Amino acid sequence: MKQIDGATGGGQVLRLGVALAALEDSPIKIQNVRGERDTPGLRAQHVGAVESVAALSNAESDGVSVGSETVTFEPGEELGGNLAIDMKTAGSISLLFDAVLPLAIRTTETISVQVTGGTDVKWSPPIDYLRHVKLPVLRQFGLAVTLESVERGFFPTGGGSATLTIKPSEIGPINCAERGALEDIEIYSVASADLADADVATRQVDGVTKTLEKTVDVPISEETSVVKTRSTGTTILLVAKFEHSRAGFSALGEPGWPAEEVGESAADSFLAFQSSPAAIESHLADQLLPFLALQGGEVTSPRMTEHIESCLSLLNEFDYSVEVTYEPDRVRLSSARRT
Repeated sequence: MKQIDGATGGGQVLRLGVALAALEDSPIKIQNVRGERDTPGLRAQHVGAVESVAALSNAESDGVSVGSETVTFEPGEELGGNLAIDMKTAGSISLLFDAVLPLAIRTTETISVQVTGGTDVKWSPPIDYLRHVKLPVLRQFGLAVTLESVERGFFPTGGGSATLTIKPSEIGPINCAERGALEDIEIYSVASADLADADVATRQVDGVTKTLEKTVDVPISEETSVVKTRSTGTTILLVAKFEHSRAGFSALGEPGWPAEEVGESAADSFLAFQSSPAAIESHLADQLLPFLALQGGEVTSPRMTEHIESCLSLLNEFDYSVEVTYEPDRVRLSSARRT
């Protein structure tokens, strides 16, 4: 049984650890889970992630409860199945799906996971990032995946839902090393119905377009939505579509933060990325690493981050080799296909 120290790297070590264990049919024990956090141990979203991977890999697990700091996970031999998970909080649906997605590399059966929780919450990718950035990139390299039945859920009540379906796929090398020219930009702005009178969704878009109007000369499309939710909330995503890749930049609204400034924040993140020659942003780079390590390929990120370092360290525990090359204003991550 592999012994993993989960003190650093947050919930990422837990999610990726159980996914890799399932892929390799290799039991693991993760100790000191989130040990460096103010509230160490598993939260509801981590419990949901482990339970999902366990159910889809016929695994036996122990210590999978809120507050637990030690988890053991012994996977079965088969991958696949259908399940529904209700986190009963605003725990991140996107991060739970991140734990499930690597199973696509080995599954010979369809996987379907319906999750109730938070679609747009702090410290996690908004559901639109998954829908318009990560999944389209993975589809480009062969992953047969859909994201459907999305209902919004903001902090603190949650109550959102989404269904991820993965079919057996032939996934090729993940090649996102050069982005090419910027072709167009898409903006997705969402606000809860109680903010409709304040026109928050449109004002967030205005913050993006006014920030970009003097520096970007490509078509910009806009989609605004006002949705019924249990909790007040807003979110915005800017998707930059390049010739060979795409990147996403998001922001969540907060009480007292003007809607225009929420949009400006997403636009500023995009402009900072534009100054680098990297093909994808660092958040997408660390999320693609499991696919890169197993299927081969190369990606370039604007910088090395703690999340990328944690992911590389964990991959090394499973004997996956990813080469890191530091280049001017970007980092190249490359790997040969695992046989």
